[in-house]
Amino acid sequence: MSESDQDVDRRNMEKRQRFWEFELAINFMGIRRIATMLSIVLVVGSIALLGFRGLNFGLDFTGGTLVEVQFPEAIEPQAVRVQLERDGYENIVVQNFGTPRDLLVRVPPDLVGDEATIGDQLLRRLRDAYGADVTLRRSEFVGPTVGDELREQGGLAMLAALVLVMIYVLFRFSGKFAIGAVVALAHDVIIVMGAFSLFYWSFDLPSLAAVLAVIGYSLNDTIVISDRIRENFRRLRRETPIEVINISLNQTFGRTLVTSLTTILVLGVLFIFGGQTVEGFSEALIVGVLIGTYSSIYVAANVLVALGIDREDLLVPVKEGADQEPLSP
Repeated sequence: MSESDQDVDRRNMEKRQRFWEFELAINFMGIRRIATMLSIVLVVGSIALLGFRGLNFGLDFTGGTLVEVQFPEAIEPQAVRVQLERDGYENIVVQNFGTPRDLLVRVPPDLVGDEATIGDQLLRRLRDAYGADVTLRRSEFVGPTVGDELREQGGLAMLAALVLVMIYVLFRFSGKFAIGAVVALAHDVIIVMGAFSLFYWSFDLPSLAAVLAVIGYSLNDTIVISDRIRENFRRLRRETPIEVINISLNQTFGRTLVTSLTTILVLGVLFIFGGQTVEGFSEALIVGVLIGTYSSIYVAANVLVALGIDREDLLVPVKEGADQEPLSP
């Protein structure tokens, strides 16, 4: 071997060594088995909670009455809720609506009775406690049939989102990437729903919208990581699949971390200052962003390892005769 060839090999070896030292700052795949066990525990626990405890469906899904009242001055929703509970109205939701003087009272269907008079009944109770200046702004009844239809349509919306995601990823990547992406998304949705069951947060239409937003957020992160894994499989020739995935995760980790932190900061502000109207929405998104970040790194990547992903799965088929040398005349 000539000296120039030795210099080239030495420079390539040094470059490759620097590449590894820079890229392998965190050995993500080194704890993939621990992450797999953690995911299994979280998913099984969430399914158990949903099966035995269920969700605390809000008025949008259960039906009931929505009453808006206005007070002459600012009032604390907690004080009004305690007062109404003393009068026999249990499991109601009281929250500010618009201004500190306006309150929204959600009455469950088992307390409604005659929906035409529930607003007047609440108004009388509140006037007895807070004076005659309390006024009724509106009273709306949501029937149980409408609630059942919304619950069914919400479930179909989540199922349709997962199917469309799988079709999209299947066309953009290979089948193994599509399976990994859908498993990660299903993992996120189940755990978010399990959190709602565990803490018994009210699950209404804004919460459902947040779950669908979690699917989009998690998919975006998974697509970025999958793109880098695909590029590295074609660029790195000597590394094993686990090493390629590890390098790809380290390359995208900075972007993933910054995106997640900035999103959680915004959601934290929304949760603290947004009031009860968007409380379920912000709760679902905070849990979803945390779980989605975790699943993009570990769940989707672990599925690729379990399915035996290799660079041959990503090679573009070569046309027959394209790599043959032309015949000499």
